[in-house]
Amino acid sequence: MHHSPRRPHRVRRSLIASSAAVALAAGGGTVWALDRYVIDHVEIASASEYEAEVLGTDDGAADADAADTTSDSETATASDSSDADSPEVTISTYTYGDGDYAATYYVADVTFSDITQLQSAFANDEYGTNIIDDPSEIAEDVGALFAINGDYYGFRDTGIEIRNGVAYRDEGTRTGAVIYEDGTMEVYDETATSAQELLDDGAWLTLSFGPALVDDGEIASDLDTYEVDTNFGNHSIQGDQPRTAIGMISANHYVFVVVDGRTDDSAGVTLEELAEIMQDLGATEAYNLDGGGSSTMVYNGDVVNYPGGSGEERGTSDILWFG
Repeated sequence: MHHSPRRPHRVRRSLIASSAAVALAAGGGTVWALDRYVIDHVEIASASEYEAEVLGTDDGAADADAADTTSDSETATASDSSDADSPEVTISTYTYGDGDYAATYYVADVTFSDITQLQSAFANDEYGTNIIDDPSEIAEDVGALFAINGDYYGFRDTGIEIRNGVAYRDEGTRTGAVIYEDGTMEVYDETATSAQELLDDGAWLTLSFGPALVDDGEIASDLDTYEVDTNFGNHSIQGDQPRTAIGMISANHYVFVVVDGRTDDSAGVTLEELAEIMQDLGATEAYNLDGGGSSTMVYNGDVVNYPGGSGEERGTSDILWFG
């Protein structure tokens, strides 16, 4: 694995910390909420170095592949003709529904020569809770050609989190998704296994948000009642919302979907509608990632979609990317 040099921490983080310090006098409840949901808690200061140490690899600068690009209002295609092993990606724009319920969504259809080309990156290269940065900034830090937001692991302290072949968290809680080194993907019950068992089976990445959208080619049931969390952070999981999802068509052939929402031009979609989109794209397995204001697709340094209904990115803790 190769990683590009990281830039210094940004002013945004110190501003949040300063605001939090001022608010500490407001009472115990406020102190608890700030500590749990706002103040950074860094557990690993350099995730890239940690991964290199665990995997026994050298940590070096990433070489972002040069890409020949064509684009119009509907489709952008990228491939590196000088490197036959580079991922092949086509980005297309679609509309779901019509009238007031129409939604714009973006599909990246990607074929990997090796699934380890798909990687995870953390905001500021730090692992912990409440550490955030804009998806495009995280993508720039690692030299990503393409990126989507991940599962916002840093908002919660539960779930099984394996990133780039390294286990970071082993607190099985919900329905997760695992991508194996053979290029296949499964949705699974986190409470029925462990991070080590998944690694022993060849896990490369796991994601912990949900729900599962498609399993064995069939749309999952009970999507309208799924809860990621039982706290106030679960407020936007149901209804028409901006969405992000990942799906496997076949081994090493994936689709990444981001849906715009909360605007006059794009209402967003329900989880059931997102599952239909993934199934129509040919996904045999599909999984819902963090949505709402987090839903972001980045390609070649530009934000492809219109995040959060405002067009402004929202900080998140992690991305999925390839160079």
